[in-house]
Amino acid sequence: MIFDKDTAKKTAEVLLQINAIKLSPQEPFTWASGWKSPIYCDNRIVLSFPTIRNYIRETMGKYIEREYGKPDVIAGVATGAIGIGMLVAEYLGLPFIYVRPDAKGHGRKNQIEGFVESGQNVVVVEDLISTGKSSLNAVKALKEANINVKGMVAIFTYGFAIAEANFKEENIRLNTLSNYDNLLEEALETNYISEKQLKTLSEWNTNPSEWNAI
Repeated sequence: MIFDKDTAKKTAEVLLQINAIKLSPQEPFTWASGWKSPIYCDNRIVLSFPTIRNYIRETMGKYIEREYGKPDVIAGVATGAIGIGMLVAEYLGLPFIYVRPDAKGHGRKNQIEGFVESGQNVVVVEDLISTGKSSLNAVKALKEANINVKGMVAIFTYGFAIAEANFKEENIRLNTLSNYDNLLEEALETNYISEKQLKTLSEWNTNPSEWNAI
């Protein structure tokens, strides 16, 4: 769920502006999963643009306080959300931790890096939500450490039905600055895409695993 329409529109605008999100219906990308996709999102690019990263940091920080109350700790999901999560934690004046996909195989064998105490309240920061699997894996690790996960905040979501179902099953509240529907709306309004391309992009989103470029 987006926080509000104006934020969703503005976030979509800046992500398109710096090519953090690229739309290419005629020449689709291939994801690591093997899916063909007319969109590619790399929100880590945000970190290279001070004005935009500050907008993301401050907007996300303000919404976290408003919607969740000030948590004890901010957690980032490795590796894509480490930078953004740390910026949000700095803005809020809070400790920061991050969660690896798996525990390290050496040293202290940590999956959660940084200092957090049992029972503390945490809001998880993510850069991108696709199916939600890796994001919820981080939530699982935090819960197993007896940490209270108040919710997750992400920059962008593709809005897949499977992600919504996964978050609902785990009873984790998810809020995002922007989403796929608002991205397409902004892209059409600014002539980034045509009406024909909009149709293709909308079709992909309903069944991404089976979609093929026309």
